[in-house]
Parts: sequence; structure tokens; C-alpha cells
Amino acid sequence: MLLLFGGRSAEHDVSRVTAVAVARALDPAKYEVVPVAITTEGRWLLAADAARQLAAGPGALPAAFAAEGEATAELGALVTTGASPLAVDVVIPLLHGPYGEDGTIQGLLELADLAYVGSGVVGSAVAMDKVMMRRAFAAAGLAQPRWLEFRAGHDRDRLRSDVADLGTPCFVKPANMGSSVGVSKVHEPGELDPAVDAALEFDEWILVEEGIDGREIEVGVLGDDPPQTSVPGEIVPGDEFYTYADKYEDGTAELLAPAPLGDEDAAIVRALATRAFDACRCEAMARVDFFFEEGRRGFLVNEVNTIPGFTPISMFPRLWECSGVSYPALLDRLIDLAMARHVRRSTRAGRQREP
Repeated sequence: MLLLFGGRSAEHDVSRVTAVAVARALDPAKYEVVPVAITTEGRWLLAADAARQLAAGPGALPAAFAAEGEATAELGALVTTGASPLAVDVVIPLLHGPYGEDGTIQGLLELADLAYVGSGVVGSAVAMDKVMMRRAFAAAGLAQPRWLEFRAGHDRDRLRSDVADLGTPCFVKPANMGSSVGVSKVHEPGELDPAVDAALEFDEWILVEEGIDGREIEVGVLGDDPPQTSVPGEIVPGDEFYTYADKYEDGTAELLAPAPLGDEDAAIVRALATRAFDACRCEAMARVDFFFEEGRRGFLVNEVNTIPGFTPISMFPRLWECSGVSYPALLDRLIDLAMARHVRRSTRAGRQREP
């Protein structure tokens, strides 16, 4: 098994922490883990230190794996060493954000004919791009916050006018980023331009969303055709909104699992999570995030995360724990799903090649 972590995105450090959490939960009697790091410059490295730490047992694992080691030439070097193939049956890509969660790595692994955990190319790409995701939700008839899209170089005056109609407070986000990186809350019109500039540092497309005064509810999704849903959870942010520091640094956000919801509301949001998952053509796993406006519009789907956090404080594994699926069992299920999909697609591809 190849554990792929690091990556070129601003979420590089989050990925290194996630990789350790996953490594601790993998059963060494079942899996031989080959840790591979991708540096922020895009170099692929066989992470020798991480491999030694894994061999020494869970107690030897650090808080985060170092993205360093012996350089590899290209993907083929990860699969073969000279004439001797590495026993890589499946890849677990733990690359949050662009160049990892957006379909790029998934496409590379498809070309290399390797099984991998998580959504395929289409689902990964749609769910990573917040503009395309919003369009998919709209096409599926899902209720969501009011939103605007903007591309670098387009008419700022028109955007200012549209935001005036949308109202403040509102949020400005890069289209292709996660973990609240590059996100700003705009309280009054004078804060819009700096927020747009900050978001454009990460992507040429940005999303502007209305501010919602509601509860933040999350649902885990596992498998597909049909997918299963976890009990809902709730996030009570420790900051003005659920920031990067809230998620990964100071841990001041309160994560309630399960969420204090009535049975009817829990059933509604779980059904909506399945619809959002299907709207983006996701597979295997996702965390679907909602706002809940009690007494007004009800549940509004916010986003789908195809590689949700797996750190010790992350909501996705906690929700499945509350739903009767332990962390190690969750990883086993994801690996089984990856292998089954690979066999299914390989069989179809073989049939297509027959004369």
C-alpha cells in the first residue's frame, strides 16, 4: 500500500498530520505501508524516515511526517525499482486541496492503472471547485446559500454591485482550496476588495457567498450505489467562523457528534447529503457540510469534501465512530471499495479493448 502525503497546495502541512493519523490506524498485520511524500515544489520522495518510524511501531510516529527522503524520477519509479516491482496494491492519497483532491492525482493514478481510495476524477474535480460544485447543486435542485462567482481580470465594479445586492456579511473564498485557506469574512463593502485580492492569491476563480446565521451540520458519506450516511455532527466555531486555526492549530472549535438534532431533521439532512454526494458524482467517501437555518430555509448545502480530514480532531472519522464504524474499520472499508472499483473498471476497459 502506498501512502501519499504532502503535496503542492497550501494544505501541505495538514496532509502530513493526516498521514500520521491514518498510519497509526492501519493494521500492520494486514498492510505493508510505503510512505511517499510530495514536496511543496512537486518533487516525489520515498519517505525513508517515515518508513523507519512505521517499522518501529505506532509509538514511534511523530505528530506529522516529514516531506523528505530519496527523490524519485516519476510515477513509474514508485511502482518499479529496477526490474523488481513494488507490491503496491492500492494508493491512499491524503493530499488536501489542489494537486491532490481535485482530480489531478486521481487521473495520474488512473493512467498508472493503480487502485486508489476516494472519489474518481470527475467527482474529485467537481467537488474541489466551489464554483462548479455550486452549479452542480443548483442543477440538482438543492437549496444552498446565495452565491456569486468571479474570475480574475473581470469587472470589479460589476462584482461590487452584485455584492451590494447580496448583502453583508458575506464570505469570499478561492474556488479551489480547502481548510478555510484564503477565506475572508466581509463585514462591510470596504472590506470586499482586500478579501477578493486575498482569495485570488490562491485561484483565479473565487466564490462570494452570503453570510448565514445558522448552525453548521456535517454528515459523513461512505461507499456508493447506494452510499451510506453517518449520524450528523455539529461544529460550534471557536472563532468568528470555522477557520484554519480552529480546524488544525488551537482546536477551539467544539465538535458535537452526534449533533443535537431531532430524528426528523437528522433523517432530512442525511438524505440531502446523499443527494449532494450524487450531484457531484462522488464515490467512496465524502463529508457533506450544511448550514441549518431553523425556522427559515432549513438545511442549506454548503460543500462536499472528497478527502475529509483524518486528523485526531477531524469530524469524518468521529461521525463514523458514532455510527458504529471504528477508525481502522473505516480505512478497511475504503481500501476494499478502492480495490473493488479498480477491478470493476479494469474489467470494463478490457472489454472495450476486445476486437
